[in-house]
Amino acid sequence: MALQLLFNLLIAFLWMGINNDGSFSSFLTGFLLGIGILLLFRRSRPQPRPFYLRRLWSILKLVLIFIRELTISNFVVIWHILRPRLAIRPGIFAYETSLTSAWEVTLLSCLICLTPGTLTLDVSADGTTLYIHAIDIQDAETMVTQIRTSFEQAIQEVTR
Repeated sequence: MALQLLFNLLIAFLWMGINNDGSFSSFLTGFLLGIGILLLFRRSRPQPRPFYLRRLWSILKLVLIFIRELTISNFVVIWHILRPRLAIRPGIFAYETSLTSAWEVTLLSCLICLTPGTLTLDVSADGTTLYIHAIDIQDAETMVTQIRTSFEQAIQEVTR
């Protein structure tokens, strides 16, 4: 991935040098031309690697999912605080993850901890179960499904 990005930047700067134009539009044209060249030559390899823009798109998607979940949970927690009567049902539930590496489980745990209203309390020794505390559990299965379809799926797209 890093080598592909480096080659793409090299092509963009070469394009700027050939055209003797240091503007952003010249860089963008060279960058887009580099994407096309890299896609063309990627197919000539016996076992092509995944194209680096796919992984960058997955990272951007994970960041946007986190920002969305962060914003929603902030408003939910604020709503719980501003209500005159505190009507929450805090609880702990076990979350079975399909993530395999320690890095993936750590990232999921950190994203859960950074989202207001949830906290990862513990991870099992084998790294497959996370114990999560939530400020308001209406249905644990709904929360499990939400984590699985948002964070876990996006993490798998980034790392695999």
